[in-house]
Amino acid sequence: MKIFINKLIPKAGMEILEHPDIDLLMPENPEIPYDEWISYCQQCDAILNIGAYKIDAKFFDLCPSVKAVCLFSVGYDQVDLEEATKRGIPVSNTPDVLSKATSDISFMLMLMVSRLASFNTNQIRLGVRFKYFNPVANLGQELYGKTLGIFGLGRIGYEMAIKCQAAYQMPIIYHNRNRNEEMEEKLNAKYVSFEELLAQSDVLSIHANYSPEYLGHFDAKAFNQMKPNSILINTARGGFIDEDDLNQALSDGMVWGAGLDVTNPEPMLPDNPLLKHERVCVLPHIGSATIEARSGMARIAAENVVAFVEGKQLKTCLNPEVYK
Repeated sequence: MKIFINKLIPKAGMEILEHPDIDLLMPENPEIPYDEWISYCQQCDAILNIGAYKIDAKFFDLCPSVKAVCLFSVGYDQVDLEEATKRGIPVSNTPDVLSKATSDISFMLMLMVSRLASFNTNQIRLGVRFKYFNPVANLGQELYGKTLGIFGLGRIGYEMAIKCQAAYQMPIIYHNRNRNEEMEEKLNAKYVSFEELLAQSDVLSIHANYSPEYLGHFDAKAFNQMKPNSILINTARGGFIDEDDLNQALSDGMVWGAGLDVTNPEPMLPDNPLLKHERVCVLPHIGSATIEARSGMARIAAENVVAFVEGKQLKTCLNPEVYK
């Protein structure tokens, strides 16, 4: 079968794709335009998609030969899952293997923002000289005993929570679409409404799966309900946050600081005022950027491709009902 992969993945996955029944197509230039991407997909039975374009009704109409979509990510917001299911096309992702790595970035962002680390590092790079000790300058805040609020308490949120409990004895509150009683028991976490999450969190960390209904969910209305000492962390998807409203909330003292590994758009435009704020740290979506996590993602994505080729169910299928 012909399989299209739009970018090179780590060796652990490429070796699995060296399968006798796989004819692998991969462009020399990984940053191909949409029309060229479509032309590759039109030739193939399945695709292994790495951060490319939207996979929606238009895609499926243009690429009727594609019978499976294997993603190199845990998030699947770029796929119209309902449309894929309607057409009987299985879609898979790469869960679990990046939970620890991504939660490390959440935890690191929390620390960097709370102690103004990225701002002060940049001051050194700019050649700013601190001539004397100033007792009221560069003051961050401590995290001991502060309340961690989690928006979307799943695998990554759980890893973030146990780190915060172990390091800073932080009580955990969370908001999900549905209660997660297993996590409540493991973490002694309390389920709260979205409004309570905003009002009670000293650190609010976003870990939910993104869908269009959540575009700008954290906006001026939400920020006005948060504590003035609060720190907002986002390692999920940039669309959750209205960045203009966040900038205004920071300027008005409604929110204390923010750590963002994801932005909207990506990468963040260099003239975005958030980049100049001393209590903001922005990273270029590196949540899963470890050798271990990316190798694990490659292995799972490739195993899903092989399962399709061998006529088996995708290992981490997001819409298993297509097999019924």
